Amino acid sequence: MSTITHTLSALIVAGTLAMSVTTQSSFAAETGARGARNVVLVHGAWADGSSWSKVIPLLEKAGLNVVAVQNPLTSLEDDLAATKRAIAMQDGPVILVGHSWAGVVITEAGTDPKVAGLVYVAAFAPDVGEVVGDLGKDFPPPPGGAELRPAADGYLTMTTKGVMEDFAPDLPVAERKLIAATQGATNGAVFGAKVANAAWKTKPTWYVVAANDRMIQPVLERKFAKAMNAKTITLPSSHVAMLSHPTEVAKLIIDAARTAPASE
Repeated sequence: MSTITHTLSALIVAGTLAMSVTTQSSFAAETGARGARNVVLVHGAWADGSSWSKVIPLLEKAGLNVVAVQNPLTSLEDDLAATKRAIAMQDGPVILVGHSWAGVVITEAGTDPKVAGLVYVAAFAPDVGEVVGDLGKDFPPPPGGAELRPAADGYLTMTTKGVMEDFAPDLPVAERKLIAATQGATNGAVFGAKVANAAWKTKPTWYVVAANDRMIQPVLERKFAKAMNAKTITLPSSHVAMLSHPTEVAKLIIDAARTAPASE
C-alpha cells in the first residue's frame, strides 16, 4: 500500500505542477511580448493587505503572480519603501495597483522601471507638488471625513459608524465589523504629503471609479481618470470596490496585465 500511496502522491504533485505551468504558459502566450505576470497590490488608509483578499484568488487563477504590500501607514516615505521593496522582489514587469491613499504611493513608486502599468481603485492620483489633503477641496467634502478621530499622537482612526455607513456600506455587516476592528491607524501627516514624480504621466493607467464612494468624491475620481486618460470603469460601489465588486476589479487588473507594454 505504501508504494501505491507514494505513486499516487507523486502523480498528484506532478499534475498540480503541470497545471501551474500550463496556466503560466497560457498567460505568457496571450501576452506575447507585451504584458506583465506580476501584480503588486497596495492598500489604502484604515486598511491592510487583506483588502485584496477577494481579488487575489481571481488574479492567481488567471496565472498572475500576486503580492499584497503591508503599508505601515506612518508616512509617504515609509509606505513607498514597503512598496518599492515588493516591486524589487518581482521577477519581471509589474502591474502596480493602489486603493485610496495608495494611489499617492503608486503615483510615486510607479516610476520604477519594472512598473509596466498602474491601476487606481477609487484612489487619489496627485500631480507633482499637490498636497494630498487639498485634492478634493473644489468639491463638497465626502461624508466619511467627519467620522475620523485623531489620537494624541496624530494618528487617525475611523469610527465604527463611519465604517458601517461611509467606508464600506455595501458589504455584509460581518465584513464591515471586521474592517472596523482591524483597521490600520493612519498618521494624519500623510495627508500633507506631496509626490515628487507622477508616474501616470508616462505609464499606461487604468481606473476604477466607485460611483457611491463616501470617502473620496466620485467626481474627483472621474477627474483623476480623465487627467490620466485612463481606461476607466465605473462601478455602483462604495469606497471598497475591490471587496464589494471583486470580479470587475480583478478583470480590469487582468486586462492591464495582458495589455500593458513591456516595461523599460
